[in-house]
Amino acid sequence: MAAAPGRTLTLWRLTDGKPGHEKQTLGLARALQRLAPAERHDIPASLQPHPLLAWLTRRFAPGDDLPDPDLILAAGHATHLAALAARRARGGRVVVLMRPSLPLACFDLCVIPDHDEPRESPRVFTTVGAINTAYAAPGKAADQGLMLIGGVSAHFRWDGAAVARQVCEIVRAQNHIHWTMTTSRRTPADFLPLLQPCNAAHLDIVPHAQTSPGWLEQRLALAGQAWITPDSVSMVYEALTAGARVGLFELAPGARESRVARGIRGLLQRGWVTRFSDWHVSGSLPPAQPLDEATRCARHLLDRWFMPHHVH
Repeated sequence: MAAAPGRTLTLWRLTDGKPGHEKQTLGLARALQRLAPAERHDIPASLQPHPLLAWLTRRFAPGDDLPDPDLILAAGHATHLAALAARRARGGRVVVLMRPSLPLACFDLCVIPDHDEPRESPRVFTTVGAINTAYAAPGKAADQGLMLIGGVSAHFRWDGAAVARQVCEIVRAQNHIHWTMTTSRRTPADFLPLLQPCNAAHLDIVPHAQTSPGWLEQRLALAGQAWITPDSVSMVYEALTAGARVGLFELAPGARESRVARGIRGLLQRGWVTRFSDWHVSGSLPPAQPLDEATRCARHLLDRWFMPHHVH
């Protein structure tokens, strides 16, 4: 663990209201706060409706009542200009998560998943998948399993009947495990009725509309294993971060190569996840992987800018 700096860091976290983006900056902010004294201020980017004008005038009104930032965290195109305006007005360093829409040179650091194939640069920090808010609980429950169902996407060809057959086989083969399944906004309405042949008393289905904030993180933290449709790649990385053993339901790839498919292929090549067909033969999943990209990135930021003489 990196040593804490001699003072409390100030984090400005710019948000755009998109859950996937906000989860990335929140995961990084929490990791920084675990490693060092830091106070976080969440600022909706929409509070600065004219970021280019704010940049030109060196004014960032949403931060008027806040202490100067040490780090400005941003994810999503809508936050980029606002982050640059905030830095010009008040100082600090801008860290963007995901490939930015503006040139890399505009930012102090760009945190980009490896499946986006970023070019090497001192301004780029590459992660295995996207940073997230998942965490591993001290006591994993080997008898608790989680199934996360996605749906229609451009990355894989959705086949609800095939996924339902795979669900039923996994549940029947592992009847010592209590399974919880949830769906997503993309799951077709005709999918859940396809599970009726499973007739499994140890499979609880919680549609996504019935889950509360933090529900998924809590379930992943405790689950010993998780089965996920490959289109839900962010859920795959979250399950790995939570320390679960991960299996993938099988779907045919989409018509075009995509970064999501590349990410899944990379995880298979590393041996961190297992396809259903391989599990069907071996009956086992790979060991849990110690994936914690939020902490690795946070440590890099602290060592790079705030503890340059820290000895590991």
